[in-house]
Amino acid sequence: MRGDIISGKVKGYYKKDMKPIKKASEMNLEELGAYIDQSVLKPEFTQEEIRKYIQEGIDYKCKTVCINPASIDIANEMTKGTATKVCAVCDFPFGTSATESKAIQAEECCKKGIFELDIVANYGWIKSGMWKEVEEDIRAVNEVCKKYNVALKVIFETDALTIDEVKKATEAAIAAGADFVKTSTGFFTGGKNEGATVEVIKAMMDTAKGRCKVKGSGGIRTREYFLELIDMGIDRMGVGYKSTPVVLGLDKAGKTADKEIY
Repeated sequence: MRGDIISGKVKGYYKKDMKPIKKASEMNLEELGAYIDQSVLKPEFTQEEIRKYIQEGIDYKCKTVCINPASIDIANEMTKGTATKVCAVCDFPFGTSATESKAIQAEECCKKGIFELDIVANYGWIKSGMWKEVEEDIRAVNEVCKKYNVALKVIFETDALTIDEVKKATEAAIAAGADFVKTSTGFFTGGKNEGATVEVIKAMMDTAKGRCKVKGSGGIRTREYFLELIDMGIDRMGVGYKSTPVVLGLDKAGKTADKEIY
């Protein structure tokens, strides 16, 4: 059961090398939706907007809706009885809280019955080569998550890092027991904002070698790139609420742009 929870996969479509047997272009809406954490994270959203975009994530059959901690109760209420689950972010988007504070924040989220937790690694520590501290920081949160059977995703903010730092950070997250490594928050303003590039995703996958899952986020805005990442073997993608219908091939009226997608 635990393996199914952290995989985010649709049963029957995966080889042992973690690449899909079925081509992404042949998958139906439900199969494609299982790859998506729909982002509902803008701090300026009204309660009405939060509910609107959570409902869209449910309608699009997304694996989860990814929300801020203040929206957990709303998300739990709306997703109850649906196939869509709740993913909360923690210490987002900077990851610079003290480790003790991160663990407390994680506990407050987990005890509300969420499915997954996305936490931001201290990427200043990553850039400083403080690998012991990076690993301990992640492990403290992971210990909380495991107590509640919540899968942990660790965001590195890869636009701020070199490829070598991404690889070393992936190793640190694996050593700390994380279930996923993830590329970016989508809120980085200190430089380039490319997010889930092929180079970064490949570096994570090649380093992880199946020891943890890989989530791409940031820059996934076209159907072509969404399908390409699935065929590469990615496990999950964070997609903005505006881009979800685009990557799924849906028009604004809720119909499929491609024949026989659903």
